[in-house]
Amino acid sequence: MSFSPNISILRIAIDTPLRRVFDYLPPIDFPKDELVNLKVGTRIHVPFGARKVVGILLEVRDNTDVPINKLKAAFCFLDSETVFSKPVLDLCLFASQYYHHSLGEVLFTALPALLRDSTVSLQSDCLQIKKKKINYAEDLLEGDFVVSPKDIVEKAPKLTLEQEGAISAILNSGAKHKVFLLDGVTGSGKTEVYLQVIAKKIAEGRQVLVLVPEINLTPQTLHRFEVRFPEKKIVVLHSRLTDKARLLAWQAARFGLADIVIGTRSSLFTNFKNLGLIVLDEEHDLSFKQQSGLRYSARDLAVMRSKLEDIPLILGSATPSLESIANTMRGRYERLLLPKRVGEALQPVFNLVDIRKQRLKSGLSPAVIQAMEKRFAKKEQILLFVNRRGYAPSLICHHCGFVAKCDRCDVKLTLHHKPEQLSCHHCAKNYPVPKVCPSCGSSELSPCGIGTERLELGLKKLFPYANVVRIDSDTTRKKGSMEQILTDVNSGESQVLIGTQMLTKGHHFPDVTMVVIVNADSGLFSADFRASEYLAQLITQVSGRAGRASKPGEVYLQTHHPDHPLLLRLITEGYVGFSKAALEEREETVLAPFSHLALWRAESKDRDLLYKFLNALREAGAKFSEKKLEVLGPVAAVIERKIGLYHAQILFQTQDRSLLHKTLTALIHYADTLRLGQKVKWNLDVDPVETL
Repeated sequence: MSFSPNISILRIAIDTPLRRVFDYLPPIDFPKDELVNLKVGTRIHVPFGARKVVGILLEVRDNTDVPINKLKAAFCFLDSETVFSKPVLDLCLFASQYYHHSLGEVLFTALPALLRDSTVSLQSDCLQIKKKKINYAEDLLEGDFVVSPKDIVEKAPKLTLEQEGAISAILNSGAKHKVFLLDGVTGSGKTEVYLQVIAKKIAEGRQVLVLVPEINLTPQTLHRFEVRFPEKKIVVLHSRLTDKARLLAWQAARFGLADIVIGTRSSLFTNFKNLGLIVLDEEHDLSFKQQSGLRYSARDLAVMRSKLEDIPLILGSATPSLESIANTMRGRYERLLLPKRVGEALQPVFNLVDIRKQRLKSGLSPAVIQAMEKRFAKKEQILLFVNRRGYAPSLICHHCGFVAKCDRCDVKLTLHHKPEQLSCHHCAKNYPVPKVCPSCGSSELSPCGIGTERLELGLKKLFPYANVVRIDSDTTRKKGSMEQILTDVNSGESQVLIGTQMLTKGHHFPDVTMVVIVNADSGLFSADFRASEYLAQLITQVSGRAGRASKPGEVYLQTHHPDHPLLLRLITEGYVGFSKAALEEREETVLAPFSHLALWRAESKDRDLLYKFLNALREAGAKFSEKKLEVLGPVAAVIERKIGLYHAQILFQTQDRSLLHKTLTALIHYADTLRLGQKVKWNLDVDPVETL
């Protein structure tokens, strides 16, 4: 290690997958006496190999492991102030350590894209973007990132005793760190609890962060905030905004110009001037787990941020994750129950429909079709859930059994009607629909299974008098399309809604009195131990769209397994009964949340090389873990080949969290020394939500 009392060393984080930081000399013309005033988190322009990049200052020190004569000098500091508040910087440091990810990548994940550009300077009152000054007074209220005030103002409704108790419990905790699990059945008024707690926090001069699974799927939530807080600045943050809009929204929160920020998972890293509350709605939703790059859980990091900010956190759901329920049992969270729907609304009545040996029309049984006709006669709305977009999940030859598959992935191609094509939903490659079977030449090619497109066309034939609307990622790609569809539904123009999981995320359809789950069997026999939990959440959430107002609701579950214990328990005991039994099973089998998991995924064009690398890791992991940690695998991923690459994985499981992280740290260093590791692309997923 080199020491020099006359030379200061700048320790810089760079946006690179390398798990290390880099030492630089100060800019040549930078005053030495100003070095002591430098703030951690300041952006700095530095040379990096043949490139010029933006880095983040982490430390000024007087020693380095690199010979002084080999250090490069930084070009210049881009700002006179830090771009990270201390809680956000500490959150990034924690995320880097916990998820074993490059600190540089974590820090730049937390920044708006424009701040990764050295030509963008950050100032306290304005921005300099591409040499064009942008003033907040003129520009903050422009664009889609700020919700405009509404003429209609919503008054707070009368609360139930359970709602009053939940609000009192949260507010009586003061401004200190505490996690509340707001566990309320669908339609029980969880949003009203959020709104009233938020109103109190804003009245105290605090800001609020509201995290939702997907911003384009919750326009009704945004509308509720607009009409409840017409005089407050509500800023939205999500990936569909332009880079400029995202930066301005981020700055509005940073300088206290935004009272409420509503955003998706990455909004968790937003700087606030005076944050007083975090609300994370639909806390069970898998969208809160990032599935590429930095594989973080926004829910878990929200808990850490509330601790760092010393503020309360509300986790809300009608179907809480088993992890969150377990945390209430351990005393880490306080559970607030809303067991009844508000007003006159009652829980829907369930009907299990045995479709074995039945002749289905467009995937629907005679009993369901008859029930739909009765609802139409009463001018009520119907929602049909099928978790497959497209026309049919596969195209099969009736003569020889050929199934159309992707030539780059080990998956069947999905048949789409408009436009007519075969599509791979994993690599996005499209293929023309063959006229004859490529294998035997037969013209007897038939769609197999049912998707949202096929169901839509079938319903239009069965009920030509009904207006049918489809809600999936194909019909909601255009800006504003989701909002327009929901407007038509709530105005009564559409009698039938067909959709995928998009329909399960917090929507309120007061005129929907019947819900049909076309295929309730998906997930019943999956090898993933979490599959039953996700299926129970899905069924409960979809069913919760029925009968949310004064009209009673019914739910029809079509199944080939009407005697399955999971379905019977859900119907008789609800999600509460299911979760209690599921936790008991998890505890007996020592599965999460009673153990800690990490998944090491790898991919390569060479299948043999892939398994040699993972086998080397497995053997090393068994030595590092001192036999207190299970190393399972390597095994092929559920879809072994995607985009021409083979995929396999190893699962680590233990009840000792510190041992897990100690082992992962050792294995990462070991992988870096393996020549095989340089030829195989790999990633680490700590606390994976899917293990297949």
